[in-house]
Parts: sequence; C-alpha cells; structure tokens
Amino acid sequence: MANYSIAHIEIPAVDASEASTFYNEVFGWKIVTNTAHNYVTFQAEDGLRGGFQGPHEKAYQPGRLLVYLAADDIDAALAEIEAHGGKTIVPKTVIPNILEWAVFADPAGNQVGLSRRYNS
Repeated sequence: MANYSIAHIEIPAVDASEASTFYNEVFGWKIVTNTAHNYVTFQAEDGLRGGFQGPHEKAYQPGRLLVYLAADDIDAALAEIEAHGGKTIVPKTVIPNILEWAVFADPAGNQVGLSRRYNS
C-alpha cells in the first residue's frame, strides 16, 4: 500500500492578501505570492505547507478546509478510492511543470485532495 502523507492544506479565502496577513501576524507563517499562478502560499515553522484557495479555483468551497494527500499515481489512487466506495469530485488536473491534483469524496462525503509534485 502506498504512503499517503499530508502534502498540502488549502484554506478558502475570498481575499488571499487579507487571509495571508492574518495567518502571518497571528501564527508567524511565511507567506509567498506566486503572481504567475495567482496563488498565495504559506509555510508553518514545522514545515507544513498550504495555500489560500480563492473563488476562481475549481475546488473552492467557502468554509471548507481542504487537506491534500501526497500520491505517487493519482489515477491509480482514484481508481482504488472508487473501488472502495469513494467518488471523484474533481478529476486529475495538471498544472504543467508544477503538480497534478484531484479531489475525491470518501463514502461519508468528506472531501479530500490528492497531489503529486513534479519537482519533488
């Protein structure tokens, strides 16, 4: 069985700048803005990473924190998930030269993401 560690967390935010200021000032998270992809990321001191997901993102849902699990093969993981009663919500999506990702729901309806970075 593959090891699916937590790879990334997305916090929904209509205003990523406002959200990043809050998390930086309250928790001391390092904030980086990737203007090429219109995406603001954070990194906690312990190494946990994530980003602020805006309304323009496919998986955006206000009030829902989305946890992504690292997957070596997203297609195989989605097939295994569906074979065990889960459902693909957002099929594998590729961000060229950066990563691929997907979102699934477990049998109880909880949504979880899968992520595979190209440069790691």
